Amino acid sequence: MQFSEHAPTGPEVVQYERAGAWVVVANGDYDPNSIAPIEEALETAAEKRERVVVDAAGLTFADSTFLNLLLRIHQRTSLGIAAPAPQLRRILELTGADEVLDVRDTVEDAVK
Repeated sequence: MQFSEHAPTGPEVVQYERAGAWVVVANGDYDPNSIAPIEEALETAAEKRERVVVDAAGLTFADSTFLNLLLRIHQRTSLGIAAPAPQLRRILELTGADEVLDVRDTVEDAVK
């Protein structure tokens, strides 16, 4: 068996346009060690798009780093959070961020 000498780079960021909004898919775990790719994608989208949606259905873990990223992006563009996984939904509820962020059940609802 051969092992890679490279550390994992974290989740792959998938992005696409839907109904005029830019959708960034958040799959996997996000913490200080893995946030950079999605942070870059969201920062770039916020600069160029009026509506950005995070598809959070495939998110398996998020800490305050991810929550802070969402709140920063929310200040720069119209941000929707679509289909948040249970762990993220709980963080949003506990912190009250669900009252600030536009949280929707589906990507279709969030891109409107």
